[in-house]
Amino acid sequence: MNEIGTHEHRLSLSEVLGWMVADGLVAEDVAEALKNERRLHGGKVHPLIVIADQKWRRPDGLAGLLNLEILTEWLAHKTGIDYFHIDPLKIDFTGVAEVMSSAYAGRFGILPVQVTTREVVIATAEPFMREWVPELQHILRKEIRRVLANPEDISRYLVEFFNLAKSVKKAAARGDVTAGLSSFEQLVELGKVNRQFDANDQHIIHIVDWLWQYAFDQRASDIHIEPRRDIGIVRFRIDGVLHQVYQIPMAVMNAMTSRIKLLGRMDVIEKRRPQDGRVKTRTPGGQEVELRLSTLPTAFGEKLVMRIFDPEVLVRDFRSLGFSADDEQRWQHMTQAPNGIVLVTGPTGSGKTTTLYTTLKQLATPEVNVSTIEDPIEMVEAAFNQMQVNRAIDLGFADGVRALMRQDPDIIMIGEIRDLETAEMAIQAALTGHLVLSTLHTNDAPSAITRLFDLGVPPYLINSTLLGVMAQRLVRTLCPHCKKAVPITEDQKATWRSLVSPWKSNEPVQLYQPVGCLECRMTGFSGRVGIYEILLNSPEMRKVIRAGIEVRQMRDLANREGMRPLRISGALKVAQGLTSLDEVVKVAPPGDEP
Repeated sequence: MNEIGTHEHRLSLSEVLGWMVADGLVAEDVAEALKNERRLHGGKVHPLIVIADQKWRRPDGLAGLLNLEILTEWLAHKTGIDYFHIDPLKIDFTGVAEVMSSAYAGRFGILPVQVTTREVVIATAEPFMREWVPELQHILRKEIRRVLANPEDISRYLVEFFNLAKSVKKAAARGDVTAGLSSFEQLVELGKVNRQFDANDQHIIHIVDWLWQYAFDQRASDIHIEPRRDIGIVRFRIDGVLHQVYQIPMAVMNAMTSRIKLLGRMDVIEKRRPQDGRVKTRTPGGQEVELRLSTLPTAFGEKLVMRIFDPEVLVRDFRSLGFSADDEQRWQHMTQAPNGIVLVTGPTGSGKTTTLYTTLKQLATPEVNVSTIEDPIEMVEAAFNQMQVNRAIDLGFADGVRALMRQDPDIIMIGEIRDLETAEMAIQAALTGHLVLSTLHTNDAPSAITRLFDLGVPPYLINSTLLGVMAQRLVRTLCPHCKKAVPITEDQKATWRSLVSPWKSNEPVQLYQPVGCLECRMTGFSGRVGIYEILLNSPEMRKVIRAGIEVRQMRDLANREGMRPLRISGALKVAQGLTSLDEVVKVAPPGDEP
């Protein structure tokens, strides 16, 4: 430890400000003014919180302020203690809560954050308070390693971790179920009462609320609750990648699933067949959020996936989705036509629904009637008339479009064209003066036309109704707080040339790579942005669309007419410093060289 005050004491504001003045983080007169002000007000607020509230600018020339996290990291280095950022998704709260009681942790303002067979890591905001260390070493018979953490995080999680661990423990104690009644592989334990407890138990309500809150905080798009043989696994999908975040006792996981099914108005008793439902709730910030629920019977019980729909989607513009000026112009040209078919293609999870909802929201003026048929309805929006496919009463996409045609629509959105009957109904709607938007699952834009051929649609009907096709993908965007400029290597030059040739032959101005920081949860990426390939069904394209035409011929013509392939669109995002070269190569299909 640095020699800056090793005796047992709590940090004082004047002590910390003195070190900051010595390190050039703040001017002496500014520090004195703050000391005098706090002397008048008094209070027992941690010095770092007081200083962070001043919002002083960083003196190292970097953008931003001296926030609490930066000050904590600086203090850790100053006092010779390891710095630790508390990430609630990486901490086994049930394990750390066994180390000490909440009363003991609260008395000393400490929080266990990691337990191994050899040591216990304990976070503190007071580097010179060590009186509890010998006592804990004696009780636990393990090494105690102190780390310095943000004082606000310690206060917050000290309450949340212990409360959550208490809820899990009490919930598990009240229900002695193992692998779920619907499990194919049941383990009968003699002497145990296989009793399921109430899904409305207060402890279960607390756990489910906490799970949703942290999923919203971490920008998760999906929550997976998965049963295993002995334990339940919780995973979050963040920026397209799954992260395991919790392990929960099976009894608790079963009750959580029942609680969520209850809220989604699903059949709680039925565990043998898949079910769908939806829940509307609020984020901690007060925004309404839609969660779409889906259950699946598996070998060890019922798996539940919750897809979270961002309420901001419907108020975003095309630029924020990743459209370039040229992309937006070409897309608007198609979607503002009075009638015809516009198709969006791409695999599941490529952002097709977001694009369609954003487009419909802009088209849904008071003068037009926008109607949709979806499977299922993704987001409920008051500006549209939304109908859901219902196979139980034989209401499919084709039947839905047939019904919508009698509802005096101007614009129709069909969730997906899956068969000839739906394709024919979409064409019929377009021929009778309606604008139809729909999706297909193809790799790129030209392949959508051959897919329509495969379904049995005649070329002359495609020529008369198709306005254009847009293929899209989502690439992760580099975290703006930590991305790092790197010199381009020979391998990267070769990759770049294969990506953009022959549209461009020059190397990119600058490449960036992910690094990882607290803002992006050490992943190097924060958020996703779309890359797009837009094919317009021009008069020249109509001349070549015929049965038996190769995709390559259509792609060649579309490229000559200004279509930017997905990889080129991705390369532009790389050149702008928005994403990495590897990310585009991984996400965008190679396609044929033109």
